[in-house]
Amino acid sequence: MAKTIHIDPVTRIEGHARILLECNDAGAVEEAFFIVNELRGFERILVGMEAHTMPQVTARICGVCPTAHHLVSAKALDNAAGVEPPLAGRLLRELMYMGHMIHSHALSLFVLAGPDLVFGLGGAAATQNIVGMVDKNPELSKKGLRLRSLGQKINEVVGGRGIHPVTALAGGIAFRLSDAQFERLKELTAEAVTLVHELVPVTKELLLKLLDDNPYLLERLNLPSWYLGTVNGGKLNVYDGILRAMDDEGRVRAEFGSADYASYLVERAVKRSYAKEVYLNVDGGEHLYRVSTLARMNVVDGMETPLAQKEFEEFRNRFGRPCHNAILQMYCKLVELVYCCEKAGEIMADPELRGPSRVVANINGKRGIAHIEAPRGVLIHDYQIGEDGIIRAANMIIATQQNTAAINRSLKEGAVDLLADSADEKVLNGLEFVVRCYDPCLACSTHAVGRMELEVDITRGGKMVRSIRRA
Repeated sequence: MAKTIHIDPVTRIEGHARILLECNDAGAVEEAFFIVNELRGFERILVGMEAHTMPQVTARICGVCPTAHHLVSAKALDNAAGVEPPLAGRLLRELMYMGHMIHSHALSLFVLAGPDLVFGLGGAAATQNIVGMVDKNPELSKKGLRLRSLGQKINEVVGGRGIHPVTALAGGIAFRLSDAQFERLKELTAEAVTLVHELVPVTKELLLKLLDDNPYLLERLNLPSWYLGTVNGGKLNVYDGILRAMDDEGRVRAEFGSADYASYLVERAVKRSYAKEVYLNVDGGEHLYRVSTLARMNVVDGMETPLAQKEFEEFRNRFGRPCHNAILQMYCKLVELVYCCEKAGEIMADPELRGPSRVVANINGKRGIAHIEAPRGVLIHDYQIGEDGIIRAANMIIATQQNTAAINRSLKEGAVDLLADSADEKVLNGLEFVVRCYDPCLACSTHAVGRMELEVDITRGGKMVRSIRRA
């Protein structure tokens, strides 16, 4: 008899969601759904606001990725005004963004996914958190948290605030670096480069051990799909470039600028979730695709910085191109963490950094579209602006909604082996782990530390036959 399994809420992700598994009479999973419980409505809220305030307003959409929204909004206004920020303005924006990426990737690797690396998937719920991780591996925890803090401080010095930055605006950046700010940033970036060099080998060892201990992860989470990511001269650049679409056999099928996104991306509302699904529309067909770190590692031809290039080559030699396994998002994140630290150091060494940082930008009566690589994947802002400078319409395509269809597919594959195991805690940890591989961000910035409530209900014919709860 058919049955339904609910996991509600999913923990150690950014936001709140639940999992629904629908099984047939034989107990096999027929459908899996990652369901976002929150209705946001930001695109409607922005209508009627002054366009020049968008970088500050949209940064409030998320407490975890505010800098991504802040900067892509400023870029969209640049395009609406038809201006290009001076080189120092661009460098300062990139430096702010490197700080944000370091903060976000370190948070994801060492706080949200860190317990999986340190304890494995069968760890007790009471220790499967950052507190337990500090007890088990204090050195890794200390360095990981320090790196996160360095990224946030870089973001704060350039962005004016650690969370919800305020300095990017149409035409560039609102200030020029003082001598004190420059010296402070030199210290922060130098320490970040040193620290990431120390963290890479130990983190990579833990990740590879996790794969060895759980071989089904590489087998079941190997989901062929298309990929979308940003390239600049073929190399990774998370701030700017063109969008490259790659098919499931590794062939580049399209390259386009963000202004043409509507010709290639199809948004579709679904019944069970407030998050729309998005598909790539290429050559007359709609294709399931993924964004985020794995997508970026697949679509790029190389990295801009030396140690990141070395780690990138090792990853590609080990796992091939395209690599379809969702769990390897963590490995890709480690490569990008190296890149962002190195890139921040390179920007600090650029003498143009201290030059003029802003040009005049008039943004009345235009349409502004731009994209950026948010930590979790491609982020697009699209504004229609009236001649009075007021927002008439807005559209945003968020990374997690582009991955939703793939998350559902991976949950279905991952649940097959997990449900065969009767250990309740392993079912809960395993399915949550599958979701965390995609590092979804559902626009919430605060989480409790320690045990969180988790519930799995199994029904047959509408009647409860099994219930698993973590209180």
